[in-house]
Amino acid sequence: MSIVEVRSLVKNYPSFSLKDVTFGVEKSRITGFIGRNGSGKTTTIKAMLNLIHLDGGSVSFFGMPLQENETETKKHIGYSTGTVSWYPRKKIGDIVNVVRRFYDTWDDGAYRKYLALFGLDESKTPMELSEGMKVKFNLLIALSHKSEVLILDEPTSGLDPFSRNELLDVFLELKRHGVAVFFSTHIISDIEKCADDIVYISQGKIVAATSKDDFMEEFSAPGETLEDTMLRMEGEAIHA
Repeated sequence: MSIVEVRSLVKNYPSFSLKDVTFGVEKSRITGFIGRNGSGKTTTIKAMLNLIHLDGGSVSFFGMPLQENETETKKHIGYSTGTVSWYPRKKIGDIVNVVRRFYDTWDDGAYRKYLALFGLDESKTPMELSEGMKVKFNLLIALSHKSEVLILDEPTSGLDPFSRNELLDVFLELKRHGVAVFFSTHIISDIEKCADDIVYISQGKIVAATSKDDFMEEFSAPGETLEDTMLRMEGEAIHA
């Protein structure tokens, strides 16, 4: 069973709809959620976290329906929309001392482990951090309250190439620690570097939800890279 089960999601807006969105996220695997801007990635992620009212479908975490178990479930989910704007002039250590009070699942051992892994300095303030380090700080908070699933909306957007590669390396390390990482992106090279699985959405519909290797076998023409394949498929969808 997948650690996250998304089944038949429907959400209708005047100019856009999610249509029967279905996929799963596995433990200790990195899932890349790929699609062009406006394809439905952010709407799907909001639906996964019960941040919008659905017109149909369901979401389960750890085998339990989210709606009936939201408070307990969200203690074990980390969510990020990229970089964060914490109190810019407060020291990281002071911010953490406030945040830890909100979680009865807070684990100081995990906090110290990821603090060292991410190379963060508690005496620094957010305004002193690079954009990549701000993302790591956000992940630090999520992982310190025992998040087993990370759901990240465009976490590498706006980062320079070095910071992006560094963050993708962090995802690979988290995978080795048993964390499921689900991240949306329109940057195909991010998927090529670290994803085990691909969920591809186009115009509000899931085109594929499979392993990266199976995706390439099914959809790629001879000699095509993943980027070539995605560009071709998007072009075909536009002109369909």
